[in-house]
Amino acid sequence: MSDDHRAEPAPVPDDVVRELAEHYAAGETIEGLVARYPYSYRKIRTALLDAGVTLRPPRIPLPPTPPGLVNAYLDGRSIRQLATTYGMSYNQTRNLLLAEGVELRRRGQP
Repeated sequence: MSDDHRAEPAPVPDDVVRELAEHYAAGETIEGLVARYPYSYRKIRTALLDAGVTLRPPRIPLPPTPPGLVNAYLDGRSIRQLATTYGMSYNQTRNLLLAEGVELRRRGQP
């Protein structure tokens, strides 16, 4: 199949979104939901946001987002490249981007 005709990933079914929202409201983390359901972190996070769920702030306070980090990611730099450039770990960089509301690309996507 050519790149122009890629099928869109199927959305999370409404009944599953309701379950996700209930578990999240009861204190489950997105990481915990990823371990229990066959969806990626990004897919579950997006489904919760689309359902109007207010996400809890990260438990570990994040440092201020370095100037230019978000724009560099949006311009195509990878999280790994940004982590190296800004002297942070991959997870810290990823968490900062998520905290800034950036929708992360799927692995290998420009």
